[in-house]
Parts: sequence; C-alpha cells; structure tokens
Amino acid sequence: MLPESASAPDPPLLPVSPPVPPDTVGKLYSELEDKIREYRPKDDLAPLRKAFEFARRYHQDQTRDSGEPYMAHPVMVAHILADMRMDVVAMETGLLHDVVEDTSVTVDQVRKEFGDEVARCVDGVTKLAKLDFSSAEERQAESVRKMLLAMVEDIRVIMVKLADRLHNMRTLGYLSPERRERIARETIEIYAPIAHRLGMGKVRNELEDLAFQHLEPDAYKEIVAAIENRRHSNQEFLGEIRQTVEAELRREGIPARIDGRVKRPYSVFQKLRRQKITVDQVYDLMALRIVTDSVKNCYAALGVIHNKWRPIPGRIKDFIAIPRPNLYQSLHTSVVGPQGQTFEVQIRTEEMHRIAEEGIAAHWKYKEGRKGPAADDQRITWLRHLIEWQRDVQDSTEFMSTLKVDLYPEEVYTFTPRGKVLVLPRDASPIDFAYAIHSDVGATCTGAKVNGRIVPLRSALKNGDVVEIVTQSGHVPSKDWLGFVKTARARNKIKHVINASERIKAIDIGEKYLEKEARRFGVQLGKIGKGELEKTAAAYGYSKAEDLYAALGYGRYSARQILSKIAPEIVAEEAPGSKPVLEVPVQSGAPGRQHDGDAVVKVRGIDDLLVYRAGCCNPIHGEAIVGYVTRGKGVAVHSKTCPNVQNLMYDAERKIEVEWARAGDDSFPVRIAVHTDDRPGMLNQLTSVLFDESANIRSLEAKTNLDHEGALVEMTVDVRDKKQLEKLVSAMRRISGVRDVERLLH
Repeated sequence: MLPESASAPDPPLLPVSPPVPPDTVGKLYSELEDKIREYRPKDDLAPLRKAFEFARRYHQDQTRDSGEPYMAHPVMVAHILADMRMDVVAMETGLLHDVVEDTSVTVDQVRKEFGDEVARCVDGVTKLAKLDFSSAEERQAESVRKMLLAMVEDIRVIMVKLADRLHNMRTLGYLSPERRERIARETIEIYAPIAHRLGMGKVRNELEDLAFQHLEPDAYKEIVAAIENRRHSNQEFLGEIRQTVEAELRREGIPARIDGRVKRPYSVFQKLRRQKITVDQVYDLMALRIVTDSVKNCYAALGVIHNKWRPIPGRIKDFIAIPRPNLYQSLHTSVVGPQGQTFEVQIRTEEMHRIAEEGIAAHWKYKEGRKGPAADDQRITWLRHLIEWQRDVQDSTEFMSTLKVDLYPEEVYTFTPRGKVLVLPRDASPIDFAYAIHSDVGATCTGAKVNGRIVPLRSALKNGDVVEIVTQSGHVPSKDWLGFVKTARARNKIKHVINASERIKAIDIGEKYLEKEARRFGVQLGKIGKGELEKTAAAYGYSKAEDLYAALGYGRYSARQILSKIAPEIVAEEAPGSKPVLEVPVQSGAPGRQHDGDAVVKVRGIDDLLVYRAGCCNPIHGEAIVGYVTRGKGVAVHSKTCPNVQNLMYDAERKIEVEWARAGDDSFPVRIAVHTDDRPGMLNQLTSVLFDESANIRSLEAKTNLDHEGALVEMTVDVRDKKQLEKLVSAMRRISGVRDVERLLH
C-alpha cells in the first residue's frame, strides 16, 4: 500500500510475504505474546498459549501454497489482531479460525476446550464449506450472510475475518491466477467496503491496494511509475509547504503534528476512471495532514491555511460538524500552492486521527464485557438495516448485488425542512430520501421539492439539498422507480409491493389460461377437487394451487403440462423434466429479429418459449447469464452484470436458469468507448489492435473533449466471446495515452 508519509518508499509490485521457515513458527508466537503484553500487561495469556498448541497440533501436517507450515497463517492473523490492539478472545479466535474448516475439529470441541465466547467467534468466522450449494455464488452469498449475522452479535468476528483476509492478500502471489483474481475481486467488492463502513481506514487502504495490484496489474504499474517519477519533486514541495505551515501555526500558538502523504494508487485509479483524466490532472495527489489538540484549533488551523493560500471553491468539506456514517471526522480543503500546484490539507485531532485509522477497533472496550456494538452505534446501523431486508431475500444473486451497492460509502448529505441530516449514496433520488424517512412516506410519495422547487422524482440529490416530500394517501410505488433508486431499503420495499401486485395478476392470468386450455381439450376443471389441484401443485414443487396458477401466469410452464398431470387420460404426458433440455437459437435484441449466430442457450422445463438476448446488455458467449421470463415475449437472456437485471428481478418467480450450450461460428456486436489523450496516431494504434485480433469494426466515431483535453472514440466491433473482448480491452489499455476503455451496455 502507498505510504501515508511522502518520504516512505513505495511497495514492490505484487508484494509477496516470504515463506515462514518451519522452525520459526514458535518464535513468531513468542513475539506475539511480547506484543500483547505491551498493551495488555495484566491479561492472562495461558488460554492464548493453549489455543496456539491446539491449533498447531491439528494443522501440523498441513502446508500453504507457499510451502510454509500452515500454522504460520493463524499466527500472523493473530499478529494483525494484536496490531489492532484486540483482546485475548479475538486472538484466540485468530489462532483457531481455520481448525473447524480445515481439520477434523468441531465447534463443540472448541467450546469444550475454550468456552462459549471463543466457540461462537470461531463458528462465525468459519465458512459454510461443508454444505452443498448449487453454485459458487450461492455459497459466497450464504457465507457472507452468516458472517454478517455473527458480526451483529460479536464485532470480533469481522475483526478476525478482516485480519485473515489481509494476511491472505499479502501472500496472494503464491496462488494460481484464477484464484488470485477471485479472491482479489471479493476483497475489493466486500471486505474493503466493510472495513470502510467500520471506519478502519488503514485496513481498507491496504486491502484495496493489494487487490488492485492483482486485478489491474498494468494500471497499477503505470500509476505507481507516474507517482514515482514525481516523487522527488513532490517530496521537495511537501517539505517546503510543511515548513511554512509549521511556522504559521507556531506564530498563532496552535500545537500541531504535520505529515505529508501521496494519494494511494487505487484511489488515484478510481479518480482517473471516474473523471477520465490523466495523473497530471489529479489535484489532490499530494496532501498535508495537520493533527492538533482540539476542535477549536482545527478550525483555527483551517483559517491559517486559507489566509496563506487561496482555497478552491467547492473543495472545502467539514466532516467534524457532520461526521461520515463510519464516524470519520476531519476538515478537508484544497488550496493553490505558491507555484500554482494544488494540494489537499486534512485537519483533525489526535482522537479523530486514531478513529480514522483504526475505526471500530479503536473504540471497542472488551474489558467492560461488551462484545457486540451498542444499539445506537452509527457505524453498524447500516448493518442492522441489512439484516432486516436480507431475511426476505432468498435469491443469492440479488443478495450479493444489493450488498455490494449498500457497502459503498455514502456521499450525499441532505436535509429535511426541519434540519435533520440524512446521508444517502451518490446520485440518490427523492424516492431514496422518502424511504429513508419512513417506508410509508416512500410508498405514498407523489412528488418532491428540492430547495423549494418542484423536481422530477428521478433527480439526483446533491450535498446540502433541503428536500420536502409530497405524499398522497393510497398511492403505490411505481415499477419505474426501480430504474433509479440507489438504496437497498428503497429497492426492497418497492419490490415487495410490486411483487404482491404482480402475483395477484399472475394468479388471475394463470387461472384463466388453464381454464381456456382445459376447454380446448374437453377437460372439466369444475369436477376436479381442490385436493387434486394441490397434489398437482406439489408435483411441481408448490404448496398451494395459487402458487401453481402464478407460475402459469408468469409463463414458467404451459397449461398443457399442467393438464397432462390433472387428466393424463385425455392430455398427452408432458411432465416437468420429462423432455430433454431444450436448445433454442439465441436471438438478439428482441423477439422476431434475425439472430446473429449459432450460439444456443439451454433452458430446463420450458418447451415453447422464444429465447432472445436482451438488447440492454447484449450478452456475449462466455459471460455469466440469467434468464427472465417476460409474458408474451419469451425468455430474455441478460448478462448477470447488466444494470437492468436487479430492476427486472423484483419477482424471483420469473427468474430462470439458462446457460450457453456451445459457441457459435458468428460474432457478437459489442459497443466500446475509449477515452484517450488527444494526439496524432492514436486512432491508428487502436485500429491496429483490432486488426491484430481479427475483430471486425462495424462502426467508429471519434471526437475531442475540450474539458479534459482528451478524445473519445466510440466503436462497435464483432467479438467471438468474452475472452476475446477482454483481450481487446487489455491491449487497448496498454496503449500510451489511453485513459480508460469501457463497454457500453445501452
């Protein structure tokens, strides 16, 4: 991870911790005890020694991918927990965290040897490895669910999990490329955001930078090289600024400790991708951090900085008056330096700095016997909301997608007319605001005023907006709202109402559909008892006849299939699963269009529905896909990463499993946008990449972007599959001057 101090050296690319020799595990443990005694001198470490010997006995024949003894990993996890200044129970859990998952030890054994507290924590950290799941995604979703539930009961569960993940990331270089990518992706999407939400800036920063190195190695090397090229001049500049600030603060009698830092590689990468700019245009690449003794002196120091250098409008943020949801507090300002360079200044107290670095770990007092978070702790209110809605979410894809959205840091601070602050995600809408007040306010929302003016409900709220919600009794949420709401709370409340409404319609349609088909075959449904219908429903996996009618209404089964069960002597047998898997040519964009390839998808249990690639994302062979039954149109096949998937999947009844059956000889059209520097020869280099990969260009348009002194090239190219697309994108990103390459889904 890039250091906080500008004078510290950069980490090597893809750093790998050296393997621990077998004879040094005991020494590592002794060092752990020494470390703990420094900050917990009165604690009895006998239980910790017992946990070490117990774990070493059961892990003794196991080795890691690096070749080192497996026991080195639990000891290093305990070291990380000691660095967080955790208690002995947390470190016992760190030493024992893999014994249930990777050895013959059971949770009951752990409870017998080490007590309920340690057993509960070890069980919370243990993955659901021994249960049978239909997909890796489902396993991941259930493991995360279990971890979050355990985390509410005892926050030490997530501390151990984060320490475990941090050490695994430090030694990730020993794994295969596929496992590296999977673990790094999970780290950056789930574990780093959880660390952020708990205010653990130090852990989050290292997790993000380590994951970034493995997910985007070329971009990482380029950014680190750009920072390294400026290191000498940056150090000189920060040194001069630091001396000036020290002198100014001394003159005003403000005690302070001042550090310089260069922005982290992953943070730079995010800004470059988001704003489509170059490293030269990152204004807060350099920063000065002033740590003083009181809130009063924080504001006094801000005044000193603004008197000395001109502040940049819109770049002053007061997180002391309005802390972030993870309780982060600091003053941020960006100013123009003596030679026109811009730099950021962060001002905080020592306590604020400790909370910013360590978050919830700095705050927990286990000696008082408190294991879980207090009911009003803001850092985990999001987690309590998460637990509320996750109980109703059965679909693993939906759970993980919503979790990832909910873990992202809040950005927008809005106000009710009475001055109450509501913190919402970036680009949140008035609908999100309404649901944040109360579910009933959200459901009955018909309009909104922002800063006294009526605005559309899909408007994006900005910092400082005063929002007033207009409601009308009896109003119900619109399905269209799912297209722009940002919060998990709003999305799930809307889905719940729509699901209930759609289900009523589907039951009615299904009942009429079955009656119509029965008349055609001469089957008299009136003479068939309710018991027979429920027996038929049970054959299809439903508990009630209404559920079967709903499935019919959604289009999951044909009426003839149902009738073949009810009256087999009249209607030919067509039971679910009795026919072989159907292979249907995939059509592009919408039903009835000419398909662009021989690629096929498999659909189980459907025999007379058209299958087509959804026009919103145009999935290509090799991508993870999901089917969605659309009444009257057939099965729409979406990429699982399609933004519309979560909006459409408000009803799990309509989801259907589909998969690519075989690759076709033809290609799939894909739209690509390339953000570049505006320089001669760029277009030639881009087209050369396409030529080398034998990718046909259907259309191409290039235009300059005066705002960012760059250019935008949009093209539609034919690709065979996901692998070829990834190869093209990777090759384009390696071209000097290319800022970003993105696939356009719409």
